[in-house]
Amino acid sequence: MKKLVVLIFMLLPLGGVFAQDKIAIVNTADIFNAMPEVAAVEKKMAALNEQYEKEFKTMQDEYTKKYSEYMSKQDSLTENIKLRRQQEIQDLETRIQNFVPVAREEMQKKQQELYEPIQKKMQAAIKAVGDEKGYTYIINPQVLLYTGSSAIDATPLVKAKLGLK
Repeated sequence: MKKLVVLIFMLLPLGGVFAQDKIAIVNTADIFNAMPEVAAVEKKMAALNEQYEKEFKTMQDEYTKKYSEYMSKQDSLTENIKLRRQQEIQDLETRIQNFVPVAREEMQKKQQELYEPIQKKMQAAIKAVGDEKGYTYIINPQVLLYTGSSAIDATPLVKAKLGLK
């Protein structure tokens, strides 16, 4: 019983500290999607994706052509030429199979590279608003399960800091 009373007295001062904190919420997804830089990045990513798809189709077409030629002429080819053509076809298969994961990885790296400055800009604006308004905590509501009525929505302030509507 004494331990419980001591614990309660130890926690009481913490309640006073938290009561003085200013808490705000910021919808980072809303801000991020409103930034004009995001549309430019999406265009670049779509163009890069199109290039990869074009390259993949070229590789597939080359494979189909070589395979068809081989199948139509295999009876008339010497054993040495047959083996060489089979190896060429197998090499193309391997290149095609390796192309997809490499292209996907390169796309992810490029996406991260292009979005990073935008995210840093948004984080800097959130920090600036927090410093200007004296917020102790700024919380992203996508993660938060409940906010009381005393939480301030700082999303419009951050958008204004970034020059967004």
